[in-house]
Amino acid sequence: MIGGLPLGFAEPLVLIGLLTLPVLWWLLRMIPPRPRRIDFPPTRLLLEIAPREETPARTPWWLTLMRLALAALIIIAAAGPLWHPPLAATQTRAPVAILIDDGWAAASTWDARVRTADDIIARATDDRRAVALIPLSDGTRDISFEPAESARVRLHQMQPVPQTIVREDALPAIARFLAATQNVELVWLSDGTDAGGGSKFVADLARTLGRRPLTIVSGGIPGARALAAADNAAGGLSVKVLRVNSDGAESGMVRALDLKGLSLGEAPFTFKTGARDTTARFDLPVEIRNDIARIEIVGERSAGAVQLLDKRWRRRTIGIVSAATADTDEPLLSSSYYIQRALSPFADLQLAQGESAADAVTHFIDERLPVLILADVGTVAGDAHDRLAQWVEDGGVLIRFAGPRLAASEDDDLVPVKLRRGGRILGGSLSWDQPQPLAAFSRQSPFAGMQVPSDVTVNRQVLAEPDATLSDNTWATLADGTPLVTAARRGKGLIVLFHVTGDTRWSNLPLSGTFVEMLKRIVDLAGTTNVARTANADANAVHEAVPPTRILDGFGTFVSPPPTARPVPADFSGRATADHPPGFYGPPESFFAVNTLAANDQLKPLDFAPLGNASREIYRTSQPLDLRGPIFLAALALILLDTLVVLVLGGGIARLMPRRSRAATTAAIIGAALLGLAFTQAHAQDSSNSDVPPAALQTRLAYVVTGNSDVDAVSKAGLAGLTLFLAQRTALEAGDPIGLDIAHDELAFYPLIYWPIVPGVPRPSQETLKRVDSYMKNGGTVLFDTRDAIDAPPGAGGETRSPGMLELRKILSSLDIPQLEPVPRDHVLTKTFYLLRDFPGRFSTGQLWVEALPATSDQEEESRPARGGDGVSSILITSNDLAGAWAIQPDGQPMLPIVDGEPRQREFAFRAGVNIVMYTLTGNYKADQVHVPALLERLGQ
Repeated sequence: MIGGLPLGFAEPLVLIGLLTLPVLWWLLRMIPPRPRRIDFPPTRLLLEIAPREETPARTPWWLTLMRLALAALIIIAAAGPLWHPPLAATQTRAPVAILIDDGWAAASTWDARVRTADDIIARATDDRRAVALIPLSDGTRDISFEPAESARVRLHQMQPVPQTIVREDALPAIARFLAATQNVELVWLSDGTDAGGGSKFVADLARTLGRRPLTIVSGGIPGARALAAADNAAGGLSVKVLRVNSDGAESGMVRALDLKGLSLGEAPFTFKTGARDTTARFDLPVEIRNDIARIEIVGERSAGAVQLLDKRWRRRTIGIVSAATADTDEPLLSSSYYIQRALSPFADLQLAQGESAADAVTHFIDERLPVLILADVGTVAGDAHDRLAQWVEDGGVLIRFAGPRLAASEDDDLVPVKLRRGGRILGGSLSWDQPQPLAAFSRQSPFAGMQVPSDVTVNRQVLAEPDATLSDNTWATLADGTPLVTAARRGKGLIVLFHVTGDTRWSNLPLSGTFVEMLKRIVDLAGTTNVARTANADANAVHEAVPPTRILDGFGTFVSPPPTARPVPADFSGRATADHPPGFYGPPESFFAVNTLAANDQLKPLDFAPLGNASREIYRTSQPLDLRGPIFLAALALILLDTLVVLVLGGGIARLMPRRSRAATTAAIIGAALLGLAFTQAHAQDSSNSDVPPAALQTRLAYVVTGNSDVDAVSKAGLAGLTLFLAQRTALEAGDPIGLDIAHDELAFYPLIYWPIVPGVPRPSQETLKRVDSYMKNGGTVLFDTRDAIDAPPGAGGETRSPGMLELRKILSSLDIPQLEPVPRDHVLTKTFYLLRDFPGRFSTGQLWVEALPATSDQEEESRPARGGDGVSSILITSNDLAGAWAIQPDGQPMLPIVDGEPRQREFAFRAGVNIVMYTLTGNYKADQVHVPALLERLGQ
């Protein structure tokens, strides 16, 4: 590399020849004087020749400069110039140690890092040097050298980890390695991202290295982007988008998905110049927002670009019922006001207005709210009481606040513990000498880990009757041991009681942040399996460990949990680690999400300033380009130009013109004519070749361009993935797939056309459908894919009433379509290449329909393994989204997830594609295998 230019030289020592250019300047200035030609008659001899002294002529400055440029070009070409040269080691014999940042921040540009490391290892192979690979995610492993070829194999087996790497953990191993190895060249392939602790690592690394040489490779590729701090607020769901570099404005898109991988919405985001974080917001109904399980940055493939959501991010709707008259007389002093202010940041609230407590309870139960709050409501009687009790039994969470009405009620069974009538008040019977503060929360309480406020006091409360179960049902107590919050299980639900009012009459607890956090933790229990246990078991459940079920890899794709993944506590709130990788933990009905980044994490560029002696390089994004050819051509052009100038200045052309001017002119004209004719023929040949479609020269698969960019991108990637699979598993080496405009492009060149159905897209014209019908009648096959197997209505025949199938019926109504049937078990499609029973794609519930060809006779029907003749079905129909299963990213990772399928479903989808392609190319040749016994019998005779 030269400065900021991606230019290097294979033999840089040859550039020393440029120092000889001043000597060439001096030598080229002098040339023999040009002879002067004088035409004169004998009579003018004395008049025309002047008796003056001649001086030698000098080379013109521009000619000297041109010759110096010619010499410089030859020297530079001999040095082997390369545009985007590979990263080469600076020493020739020392072994190479490569430090690799292999965290989530390196995942989106992982190919560039592998390519750069591969170039270094290739140079080490040529120089017969040993190589040590040091992934910084595995810092505890001892470092050792290995042969370069072995290092290359291990390099291509490496994958980025899904968590933030702790580089500091690798420093002890690096120090031991350097102490045992005196002469080594270090190269650090950095992701340039500091997600915490990066500055300390760089400073410690500088002290560890001392004066040892180090090459830092960073930059030249896009910086990492990530998601953090999702918030399901009242107006919508927002998520913070982070980036490393703050140079220039930048925009993008964030996508929200449900557990099945279906898109629920998209939200744009824009970074301002100098900003490293921004916010993307989904303006969706709360019911849809509660179904979001995954948020990802479109086009950013890393675990950090994924934010997983669980029950904690669901925004629940809570009904509040209050019997106090202060709600209408003095609303800003009522219990419901304080409760609303505490719950509004994380829940949607409905306040009972102008109706009795019993009517409000019945109304909220009819709306199927998961949480109800009764503020100083006495006994709920009648049918409302029975319905409320059944609602709790079915899994509802009832939160009650004490007050004068509750203290005066008798035989109230919708409380977690038995209460004393009247309560306890400062200055009265059973009184305190002073207001009581809160005691520390026990480890078995859902409030465990919360900081106990020192300024919260209670001057009145409702007391519980002491019994054997009181301690098990107590979540929070006062300093004197009396309960402040009690809870008990009822069926699948939970009843929680605050022994003080929801306003400030009995306590200043509603004025503290502890009140907000307590309510949040209680509301988070709604709709989970935790409420289906006893109060003590429920408290323990918050701290139990849940095992991993679906884990993200470094590229942000769900995979099976690795053996090193350990269960996490159910109240885990930190960022992912090597022991607890990001993903979903626990059962599907109550899963728990662990994310790569925490809510308050920030990204910034890594500061390499302490490593002042290190050299800097950038990642290569393209293959090296050898510049020797163009430079030698430029030198040849200068040689020809110099020859022409010498002929002109020396008079050589003038001497040749009188004798052979006519012949030279004629030859020049003939040569120019021949050259023009050759050029014209070559251009005509190129033009004729350019008119030939690529599919006429090589077998290619095709897809119909629908006009929907997302669908077309999946179709192209899907057929490209199938083409690659065909090349790997079969003898067919097809070309790149081609998108067809069926209204104008010629269809006859393509044996199989994939047509994804998109509801709402304008139907093809009648002329276009006639072209498709002609193509199908002349031997072509069209594979229609409605891609909506999971959207089909339930019941018999539901597959034919899906949105895509209804759209397909409109298209096929203008075509001459034969009778269709699902692929029979003995159809040749099931054994063209692989033996298959089904033809799954992203979905596996749909069927593949083919042309129904009846047998010619009952006898043939019984003997032939395939129903049909020698022809190929002109139409295939499926709803399993085959292209979605075939679609792969440039790095080889799947583009779309498999929906509710077995782990090998994608492999079976590729096999189904192979059978379909082989079927369209070869026909029903395997149906003729019925004749094999007869042929063998004849050969035996």
